[in-house]
Amino acid sequence: MQELLLLLLPVAAASGWLAAKRSDKRKSAATSEREQNPAYFKGLNYLLNEQPDKAIDVFVQMLDIDNETMETHLALGNLFRRRGEVERAIRIHQNLVARPTLDRSQRAQALLELGQDYMRAGLFDRAENLLIELLEIKQHEAQALQNLRIIYQQEKDWAKCLDVLSKLEERTGEVLSTERAHYYCELAVIARNKHDYAQAEKLLKKAQESDSDCVRAALVQGKVEVARKNHTAAINSFKQVAQQDPAFISEILPFLVQCHVELDKRNELIVYLQQLYQQQKSIALMLALSDLLQEDKGDQAAVELVVDYLRKYSSLDGVQKLIDLSCKCTQGSLADTFLILHEQLVMLLKKRPAYQCKQCGFEVKTLHWQCPGCKSWDSIKPVQDLGLTELMGY
Repeated sequence: MQELLLLLLPVAAASGWLAAKRSDKRKSAATSEREQNPAYFKGLNYLLNEQPDKAIDVFVQMLDIDNETMETHLALGNLFRRRGEVERAIRIHQNLVARPTLDRSQRAQALLELGQDYMRAGLFDRAENLLIELLEIKQHEAQALQNLRIIYQQEKDWAKCLDVLSKLEERTGEVLSTERAHYYCELAVIARNKHDYAQAEKLLKKAQESDSDCVRAALVQGKVEVARKNHTAAINSFKQVAQQDPAFISEILPFLVQCHVELDKRNELIVYLQQLYQQQKSIALMLALSDLLQEDKGDQAAVELVVDYLRKYSSLDGVQKLIDLSCKCTQGSLADTFLILHEQLVMLLKKRPAYQCKQCGFEVKTLHWQCPGCKSWDSIKPVQDLGLTELMGY
């Protein structure tokens, strides 16, 4: 409260301060008018009685708008928006927009600030109308386009995102290929969910043309081919994912196994996974190979692979797999002990995040291509396997 009162005191004195900036004749007239204005004393009364909400409305209405007081209004409105007091920010900026004395540039600035207030309040339709008006009058175009893009992303209107993105690139000269590729992928996923695979393929091609390294486009393309039962093409797409970003190998393994089983090419799958494993000793690859080895040569062969991995790398998933295999290889009380260890470890692993943003560190259980925290695209990756100390945060 004290902080807000200190902020409002200069506003309360603003009418006198403004009068002092003018000629002697105007100064005398303005001071006389202020002293005779009951609203001035009404505002002071609210302020002294610690009623800042009412005081600010009175003082804002009293202030004439010129180049100097315009900045005071904007600063006060921005302060309230940053503090989360959006309704107050909206009142201040609405009051500015309604003033007929504003010049073109001042009104545009007020429109931009009011649009940002509406966005903060979740009133996207009102914000959109103001931002479009700014584009029509060719004021603050880059900021208006950027805010429109944020609104359309929030509303998941990907076609409008593409339109605004093209205008933003033209206006700023910035290349936003990653964002464009994801917008096409979003539309492709919608088409795939509607079983319109031809349209999905066209959109994915545009995504890859926008960003040749777009992992998501290859991953979605593989899923489209799986839905079409075109398993050979699906395998090729999933292999492309592994080449583009090995961090996503864990995402493609279930589909690779499924496709190779459908094609009766199990041996080909084993050879491919072994090649990948030589290049990257990931826990996901080791677990997939241990499952295949267990089916072919039995539990003991799988145990040996897991033990060899754990001797070199720390891995709770590897420990869980070893305990699971040990339960099958032992009997009696020792098997019961392994079972309890397995259950406890499963509960512990449920607490860990599956994905993390490389930009802001935001952690999630499911894959998001746009970070819910910092809103960046392509920054969330599968979390690599953790040892016990990392999981417990030591």
